[in-house]
Amino acid sequence: MSDAYSGYGLTQLITPHLWFDKEAKEAAEFYCSVFPNSKITSTRTLNNTPSGNCDVVSFNVWDHPFMAISAGPYFKINPSISFTVHFDPSREPNAKEKLDEVWNTLSLGGIALMPLDKYPFSEWYGWIQDKYGVSWQLILTNPEGEPRPTIVPSLLFVGDNCGKAEEAREFYLSVFQHTQPGVLYRYGPGQEPNTEETVMFTDFMLENTWFTAMDSALNHPFSFNEAVSFMVICETQEQIDYYWEKLSAIPEAEQCGWLKDKYGLSWQISPCILDEMMAKGTTEQRDRVAQVFLKMKKFDIAALHKASQGE
Repeated sequence: MSDAYSGYGLTQLITPHLWFDKEAKEAAEFYCSVFPNSKITSTRTLNNTPSGNCDVVSFNVWDHPFMAISAGPYFKINPSISFTVHFDPSREPNAKEKLDEVWNTLSLGGIALMPLDKYPFSEWYGWIQDKYGVSWQLILTNPEGEPRPTIVPSLLFVGDNCGKAEEAREFYLSVFQHTQPGVLYRYGPGQEPNTEETVMFTDFMLENTWFTAMDSALNHPFSFNEAVSFMVICETQEQIDYYWEKLSAIPEAEQCGWLKDKYGLSWQISPCILDEMMAKGTTEQRDRVAQVFLKMKKFDIAALHKASQGE
C-alpha cells in the first residue's frame, strides 16, 4: 500500500477502454477538441477479427490516457461508468468558464443526466451523456480539498450491485499493489431509497489511477458491461497470471485478455509487449500476432513472441 498521494506524473497502469460500433476515431478526435492537453497518440487497425477490421485508437484526454475500439454494435456505453472532470480554480484561473465551455460542447447531441447547477457538494456541477453515449461529470472543485487528477473514472453500483460499493473498494485495494484509500461518505437517515450506511461517495487510488464509487438505489436501467473496461498493463507473465486469478469471476466472459470480476466490471489484462509488437511490427507480424491473441483467453507472452517471430 502507498501511504501518500503519489502525484499525477507517474506512468498509469490502468487505462479506460471504450467500445464503439464504428465511431472510435471520430469520438477520440471529438474529445481531443473538447478538452485541453488532449491528443491522439496512435491509431491502428486489427484485421480479420470476429468483428471484421477494427480501428484502435489511443489518446489522452486532459493528460489522462484512454483507448477506444470500433468493433461493432455488441455493447453500448451507459452511465454506470462515467468520468468525473475536476475544474480546479487553484490550477485553472478560469475554471468555471472552462467548465461551462466544455458542458456546452458536450451538450450538442447529448443528454443532461443532472443539469448544470449548484448542489450541496459543489458550487457548480453537471452530469452529461454526450452524443457517443459516454458520460461526464463536470465539477468545479473546492481548491481547499485534497488534490485529485483532472479526470477520474466513476463507478455507479446499482441494481444487484447496490450496497456493494464499499466491499468492491476494499476488494480492489487488496488486489492491486500500489493503492491508497481516499474519503468515504455514507448515506444517513432520511435519504431513501438509499439505505443508511451504504456509500454516498468514496474514492480510492489503484496503481496511480484514482477512481470514485457510489451506491444508488434508484431504478437505473443499466449496469456494468464490456462497453467500458479498464486495461491493466503488465510487464511479466507472472503479473498477468496474478491479476487473472484475482479478478476473473465469470469464466464465460474470458476472451482475448478480457475478464469480468464478481461485480460485473470488465478488465483487460494485457502485456506491455503486445502494444510494442502491434506498433513496431511489420504488417505480417501484426497480423500473425493478432490471429494468435484473438484465440486466447488469458494472454500468453511466450506464444505472442513466437507468433511475432513466425515460429
